[in-house]
Amino acid sequence: MKSDTVMTPRKTYSRDEALKAALNYFKGDELAASVWLNKYALKDSADTIYESTPDEMHQRIASEIARVEQKYTNPLTESEIFEAIKNFKYIVPQGSPMAGIGNPFQIASLSNCFVIGNNGESDSYGGIMKIDQEQVQLMKRRGGVGHDLSHIRPKGSPVKNSALTSTGIVPFMERYSNSTREVAQDGRRGALMLSVSINHPDAEDFIDAKLEQGKVTGANVSVRIDDAFMNAVKGDGTYLQKYPTFSENPLYTKEIEATKIWKKIVHNAWKSAEPGILFWDTIINESVPDCYADLGYKTVSTNPCGEIPLCPYDSCRLLAMNLFSYVENPFTKKAEFNFELFKKHIVIAQRMMDDIIDLELEKIDGILAKIEEDPEEETVKATERNLWLNIKQKAFEGRRTGIGITAEGDMLAALGIRYGSKEGNTFSTEVHKVLGVETYRASVNLAKERGAFSIFDADREKENPFILRIKEADSKLYYEMLEHGRRNIALLTIAPTGTTSLMTQTSSGIEPVFMPVYKRRKKVNPNDKDARIDFVDEVGDSWEEYVVFHHRFKQWMEVNNIDSSKNFTQEEIDELVKKSPYYKATSNDIDWNSKVEMQGAIQKWVDHSISVTVNLPNDATEELVGELYLKAWEVGCKGVTVYRDGSRSGVLIAADDKKETKITSSTFSKKRPQILEADVVRFQNQKEKWIAFVGLVDNRPYEIFTGLTDDEDGILIPRWVDKGLIIKNKNEEGLTRYDFQYQNKRGYKTTIEGLSHKFNPEFWNYAKLISGTIRHGMPIDKIVELIQSLQFDSESISTWKNGVQRALKRYVEDGTEVKGHTCDNCDSTNLIYQEGCLTCKDCGSSKCG
Repeated sequence: MKSDTVMTPRKTYSRDEALKAALNYFKGDELAASVWLNKYALKDSADTIYESTPDEMHQRIASEIARVEQKYTNPLTESEIFEAIKNFKYIVPQGSPMAGIGNPFQIASLSNCFVIGNNGESDSYGGIMKIDQEQVQLMKRRGGVGHDLSHIRPKGSPVKNSALTSTGIVPFMERYSNSTREVAQDGRRGALMLSVSINHPDAEDFIDAKLEQGKVTGANVSVRIDDAFMNAVKGDGTYLQKYPTFSENPLYTKEIEATKIWKKIVHNAWKSAEPGILFWDTIINESVPDCYADLGYKTVSTNPCGEIPLCPYDSCRLLAMNLFSYVENPFTKKAEFNFELFKKHIVIAQRMMDDIIDLELEKIDGILAKIEEDPEEETVKATERNLWLNIKQKAFEGRRTGIGITAEGDMLAALGIRYGSKEGNTFSTEVHKVLGVETYRASVNLAKERGAFSIFDADREKENPFILRIKEADSKLYYEMLEHGRRNIALLTIAPTGTTSLMTQTSSGIEPVFMPVYKRRKKVNPNDKDARIDFVDEVGDSWEEYVVFHHRFKQWMEVNNIDSSKNFTQEEIDELVKKSPYYKATSNDIDWNSKVEMQGAIQKWVDHSISVTVNLPNDATEELVGELYLKAWEVGCKGVTVYRDGSRSGVLIAADDKKETKITSSTFSKKRPQILEADVVRFQNQKEKWIAFVGLVDNRPYEIFTGLTDDEDGILIPRWVDKGLIIKNKNEEGLTRYDFQYQNKRGYKTTIEGLSHKFNPEFWNYAKLISGTIRHGMPIDKIVELIQSLQFDSESISTWKNGVQRALKRYVEDGTEVKGHTCDNCDSTNLIYQEGCLTCKDCGSSKCG
């Protein structure tokens, strides 16, 4: 019987019933309960809820995995699986597997991560558009996507079409970014990684692309850096860029000063936390799948968070081991890590991961069946069908898995070891060594029972550094692998575990605890006469402040008989933290040098990669960021990302001199220039397609016109047009007219005359009023708040209002505080704008649109 067959009516719950039950399960943790209910509880397309607690979800998962186990020898029982995964205590399927296993209401993949690409061979428009479509198709099935742009010819090089010369990489970055934003649904954004090799002549343009406010906001960006470039940086030498990259017979070369472009990377990372760096030679040299590069397993990019380097059309599913739960007698002098139980569960976890591949293959068959049933023409369906056939082939052939961890920070604290200390780094490395060796042992034992992955060849892998490390750690295991093979081509990763850690109620992934104690505000109901009022804001709303303890910090308090119900002062909180094992061990406390060394040591036992961010204080220098990056390369990290506190505050740059521009009320001319550069912003309100033309001065909005684009009277311009000019003209009667002009693909200018006549007059008049507030210097976030406060009876005008807000939000500087909103997940008011979206600083959830 297939898992997606519904045999009997299911019990349903109202939202209030489910939330109450989930709150009880999570012992009153509203954030964990709401995140679980919103993201992972079983629901159909009508939002009918079929699970009220994670127990029901875990039973669903255990049942499906046990069904697959029955196909093989020595099967795990459903109760054994359930015991390992219940209460998020030991083994935690992450994201897509948690939501999708046994879910009959969703035609979606169980994979968390995908990489797509043209194998570096095609930079034709056809090839580029194919990638665009594949990216969207994967995102609509929940997948995060990465792809590399190094195959696209550099700016100014000749092409055999009407354009005559190539536009280079950057316009396609914007295209892929926009596609990501367009596919976001129900406030859930798509996730995209764009990478390029430092060897590409357009690498510098790629590095600068996100500096301009509102550009490439739908993608993370990382630079693939090779050892030759790093050595040139260390030696203050030159470096030769090529196209095709690393070609022995390049069509185009460009010699650069390595230090100059290195300083640009460092400056941008210091300024805005991007680009990230991928140490590509380390990735390729250490990669076990790249031993099969000639068979289609050449790594080309990574997933959006960088922890899974992949070949085109491969994918990976994620699972985390909750390290905190293996500490016996936590926060006491008797605390110790139970390595035997850890090893036992690793075996179960790897069996589950291999079973989830079988479940994924079933899901892909369901997707392919859905494609066949769709009424579109065969030519329309061909790209999507071929995409999933390619993904199915890679999943079947390589059987890649992604076992990782969460709660590293809490594990160390529970053992009384300070995160970032020499002792902490040594112990963490030992834990990851055990995880690496035992996961490989489990895969070898699975090969004995189920067969090795289909292209396994021990001779290909014999010089791989990771495999040699396994040999050195356990020679008996190595020789068993030579004899029997391995079930999975690659096995280990360390992913970020954002929502997972909310449900395990632990620190996230490999990271230290962010803050063990913090204060949160809750709006006071004016009718509640007994409520305590600690703060009144500028609009007169009253708020209560209350202390929130990190769950495991609270557990430490309980072990030490400290009353957590007390209303602590800030001074008392500071003293409390000083006494705890979390003192000097939070994200902003630990020594960056120690953290990078820890990452490099642990990376030796992770065959994929590690998602980790090095947090720096606001006053950290660019020199420090450069030292950090260099150190990361030297100690063997595969990638590194830094975040300097407050660095995502946004930067507005003039197109001509790329200098920071401070906006004041006198920045703009009171007389409108006749011609304005303009962005074209498309978005969707319900089922209606809308378009906005945003006139710019120094890359800041000066005016905005918004309306429908798909009705008989709407504006129709090609989808690829995202820039142009708004020109103020006079018509034959001498009245003012606004025209939009863009350059078509033949290089000719096309003009749409009279925007004012294309849009609904009401839309146009309100837009002119809004434009007046923009051009006189009112901050964009305040304009968004003003538009939000407008009251309309007309539904169409209300829809227009939402559209204008959505168009303008992308120009609000990152890091700007949001007033008058609360987080849908945790009710926090600690929200900021981040790439046009409202992002909660407390729980990390993001809402767009």
